[in-house]
Amino acid sequence: MAMPPVILERTPRPPDGAAEERRAIVRAARTVLAREGWRRCTAEATAVEAGVPTETVRRCFPDHEHLLERVLLDSSVSVAAALAAVAESCLAEITDLEQDLIALGRAWLAPLETFREHFAIVRHVSAEVTRLPAGAVEKWQAAGPRQARRELAHRLRGVAARGLLDIPDADQAAERFILLVPSGVVQRSFLGALPVPRAEADALIADGVADFIRLYHP
Repeated sequence: MAMPPVILERTPRPPDGAAEERRAIVRAARTVLAREGWRRCTAEATAVEAGVPTETVRRCFPDHEHLLERVLLDSSVSVAAALAAVAESCLAEITDLEQDLIALGRAWLAPLETFREHFAIVRHVSAEVTRLPAGAVEKWQAAGPRQARRELAHRLRGVAARGLLDIPDADQAAERFILLVPSGVVQRSFLGALPVPRAEADALIADGVADFIRLYHP
């Protein structure tokens, strides 16, 4: 008589303590970087925020500036992905060009609220830009702002292909859209640090869209 198969129960694997420790340190570095800036976000300050000894931070991340660069790049990639989704959502189907571009301008500002910690980091980094490690600024710009602009350019090519705009250079058009439409609110709010009244923001966006359409009207 055949014996019934023996079912072995798998013992749940314990959580990876080292990995969780590293994640906690990264989160702490992000918090301190947003609050204090690049030069004050030391291994010691990160350790205090994470609630671990400084030696633990140095063991997990021997090069602390590399950790800060990783935090900045990861944050920039997340914002760029959010802006790419905004561009896709607003420009995938055009029903009223002016209103859809206004909607895009408003939605482009949403990450100022959604990613407040990121833009706090950007404010600090912008003030300390000459003191950042060599190559850090270029990596940040490539991963964040330029990537978002490329995605917007891709969507604007689609709008031009439908004959709604005359865009000979989509990359330039994307840069001009950002400068004309959301940048006024971004600057007046100091990258989301200070509120801009909704009516004022809407007026800036509408004026910018009108200028953009005049530039690229077929």
